[in-house]
Amino acid sequence: QVQFVESGGGLVQPGGSLRLSCAASGTMISIYNMGWYRQAPGKQRELVARITNGGSTKYSDSVKGRFTTSRDNAKNTVYLQMNSLKPEDTAVYSCNGAVTGTGIRYWGQGTQVTVSS
Repeated sequence: QVQFVESGGGLVQPGGSLRLSCAASGTMISIYNMGWYRQAPGKQRELVARITNGGSTKYSDSVKGRFTTSRDNAKNTVYLQMNSLKPEDTAVYSCNGAVTGTGIRYWGQGTQVTVSS
């Protein structure tokens, strides 16, 4: 059974940092193009970062320069390092793994990030 499980969310003060992890089981994360999405209450889901299976990254304008995604295929895990957090970063963050050209796509369950003083 394939699963992607996020961890690392929590409550942090503005200006603080968190590192989210997305760990895969039942599959090799190395074959997936990974995306980090977030959804705040009343808002549409937003793609904030992605990393290809080759390691290329791309970020939304809202997080560029503050968030960094990386992958450790040996640990079957993808990370989202979030620095200089702002209250508007508050959302449920989810990882998504997709294999190009196959229709294979998996979602994690999400982890809550709250930025508040």
